[in-house]
Amino acid sequence: MALLEARSLIKTYTVDHRAITVLENVSLSAEKGEFIVIAGSSGSGKTTLLTLLSGLDHPTSGQVFIDDREITHASEEDLAPLRNRTIGFVFQSFHLVPSMTARENIMFPAELTGDPDAEVRAGRLLSRVGLTAQADNLPSQLSGGEKQRVALCRALINRPQLLFADEPTGNLDSENGKIVLAQLIDLKNEHGATLVLVTHNPEIARAADRVISLKDGHLIG
Repeated sequence: MALLEARSLIKTYTVDHRAITVLENVSLSAEKGEFIVIAGSSGSGKTTLLTLLSGLDHPTSGQVFIDDREITHASEEDLAPLRNRTIGFVFQSFHLVPSMTARENIMFPAELTGDPDAEVRAGRLLSRVGLTAQADNLPSQLSGGEKQRVALCRALINRPQLLFADEPTGNLDSENGKIVLAQLIDLKNEHGATLVLVTHNPEIARAADRVISLKDGHLIG
């Protein structure tokens, strides 16, 4: 059963009065629990596709469905609870709140939903990724690998059905990248979530259930 479905997505931007098509007629689906990689070189349109699939941007034409609900033209007001409860995000640049501790960063999405167990579940996730000792550290006191592990925990705190990851190991050295990827896959499996990950790294692509390749905005495999 498809948790995520995209139908005939087209994305066009206007630059200097010229229309530039970044994505051309892209369709795909992802089943519950599946790990899909969107692969392609820089400029292939893979990050644009991720923003459309996650509702962070709207296509010029086409449709996106999450759990049979069309989000293509949903308002920000309608999308906000969907993003907080159904979707988790992991970005290349961490996006942690500088003034919050590791624990507080993880708890934040759960606190927005009024979850009384936010602190307990944040503690469990910190333990799961080996960061209990760093729970009260600010982001400035964490290494790059530690920051990304905090970001993973934050993405999973509300037990989302769908995880989007944009080059999650792009700012890490190879050793930390392997650790973060392994933990991301393990946590995704434990939660039964669907993972859609953008990367140009063939080693990461080999770990996926399925690879969707883009070239110049077109689906090639």
